[in-house]
Amino acid sequence: MESDALFSLGAPAGSPSAHTGSVGVDGFTPVSADSPLPVRMRPAGIDELVGQDHLLAPGAPLRQLVGGTTPMSVILWGPPGSGKTTIAHLVAQATDRRFVAMSALSAGVKDVRAVIDTARRQRRSGGPPTVLFIDEVHRFSKTQQDSLLAAVEDRTVTLLAATTENPYFSVISPLLSRCVLLTLQPLDDAAVRDLLHRAVTDPRGLAGALTLETDAEDHLVRLAGGDVRKALTALEAAAASATALGADRIELATAEQAVDVAAVRYDRAGDAHYDVTSALIKSMRGSDVDAALHWLARMLVAGEDARFIARRLVIFASEDVGMADPTALGVATAAAHAVEFVGLPEVQLNLAQAVIHLATAPKSNSATSAIGAAMADVRAGRGGPVPRNLRDAHYAGARGLGHGVGYRYPHDDPRGVVTQQYAPDDLVGADYYRPSGHGAERSVANRLPLLRRIVRGLPTPARADASAPVGNGRHPSGNGNATVADEDGADAVGEGQQ
Repeated sequence: MESDALFSLGAPAGSPSAHTGSVGVDGFTPVSADSPLPVRMRPAGIDELVGQDHLLAPGAPLRQLVGGTTPMSVILWGPPGSGKTTIAHLVAQATDRRFVAMSALSAGVKDVRAVIDTARRQRRSGGPPTVLFIDEVHRFSKTQQDSLLAAVEDRTVTLLAATTENPYFSVISPLLSRCVLLTLQPLDDAAVRDLLHRAVTDPRGLAGALTLETDAEDHLVRLAGGDVRKALTALEAAAASATALGADRIELATAEQAVDVAAVRYDRAGDAHYDVTSALIKSMRGSDVDAALHWLARMLVAGEDARFIARRLVIFASEDVGMADPTALGVATAAAHAVEFVGLPEVQLNLAQAVIHLATAPKSNSATSAIGAAMADVRAGRGGPVPRNLRDAHYAGARGLGHGVGYRYPHDDPRGVVTQQYAPDDLVGADYYRPSGHGAERSVANRLPLLRRIVRGLPTPARADASAPVGNGRHPSGNGNATVADEDGADAVGEGQQ
C-alpha cells in the first residue's frame, strides 16, 4: 500500500502480502540506492530531525515516543513534509517493539482488526508490544476509527497516527482523548536550507558530486514552502539535469528548467517583499483588479507566507474600503480564516476572491480618518471624565453617587435615538467620522447629520419632529428632495441601523 508521505508503506502484518521481499521488517519499503532522495535522506536518529525543536527537548513526548520509554499513543498533526512519517521511521528503528505500518488510503477495518488480534496474541504469550502506525488517519471513517478504541484503551497496541488535517475535525473525540496530540510546524527556510546542504554533501544524497549555487538554493527553498520533501525532490531533479549537461554545479537556470518554475525575484526579508506588498495594496486601492491579481500571484509563487497576505487584506478592508462596502471586512476575514483552515495551495483561491472583492469595491478611508482624529484628541489630552449619566450604575451605591442618573434609553423612543450627551464635556460637538458618498456609505452620509442633530438637541428639519420617524425628515443639507433612508429604501433609522 502506498502513502503520499515520505515513504512507501508495506502491507500490514497478517495480510497476504506481508513479509515479502519488498517489505522491510518494520513495515516500510526498504531503502535502496535508487530510492528517491527524500527517502535516502531520512534521519538516522532523532538528533538529525530538523525543525521541530519545540518537541525535541529532553523528556519531551516525542523523545519518549522514539525511545519507547513510555507506551503512549500519539497523533502527529502537521503539514506535508514536516516529518510525520520520518518520526514513524525513527520509532520503528529505535525500539524493540513490533512495528506495523499501514495507510488509511488503502487499509480497512479488516486490516486493523488483524493487526490488533495478532498484537493481543503476542501480548498474551509474552511477546513484544506492538506499535501500529496509521498514515493519513483522517481518511478513516468513524467506523474504522471506532475499531481502534478498545485496543488503544487497554494498550493492546500503541497507536502512532499521522494526519495533515485538523484532528479536532477529522478524528473522533473518543480516539483523540486516548492519545497525546503533537503538533508539527512547517519547516522554516533555515531548516530547509540546512537539509539541502546535508543532502548535497551526505553519502546518502549527492555525496558532494555537485555543488549548489546560492541563487539556485534560494529558489529551491522558496519552492519548498516549508515542505522538505518538495525541496529534496526538486534538488534531485536539478541534480539529474546538471549531470545530464555534464556540469559540476547546479545553477539557477538548471534548477528552473528541472522543476519548470521560473525563479521569482522576490526576497521575503528584503526590499522586494515590501515593494511587491506596496504594489498589491496600491493596486487594490486604485481599483485595478488585474494588477492586484498579478502582485498576489507574484507573492504566492515566490513563497510568501499566506498569513501575511491575509493580514494585509484584513487591514485594507477597513483602511481603504471601510463603510463604502461593510461586507469587505467579512470577506477578508473569511479569507484569513481559510488560510488556517484550508492552507496552501488551495487557499490561493480564497485569497484571489478577496483581492478581487477589495479591488472592485467602492472605496472610503473614513474609518481610518475617524479613528486617527479621535486618537489625536486623546493624545492631546482632550476628553474629560465620563458623563455621570453614562457611568456604570450596576453596583451597590452607584446611584447614590449619581451614576446613571438621567440616562435615557434610546429604545424607549419611537425613533430609536434620543437627545443625550455621550461625549466628554470638552468634546461635545466634535465630528470625527466624515462619511464619503461612495457605495453603501452614501446612505450613512444621508442619515448621519440628522442623527447628530437629534443627539445634540439641535433644531431638526420641520418633518423630523419628536413624534415622526427619523427617516421622514428632510436631509439637513437643505436638499428638500433628499430623505434619510437605508440602502433598501426603508426610512426609519431605528431599524437596526445605529
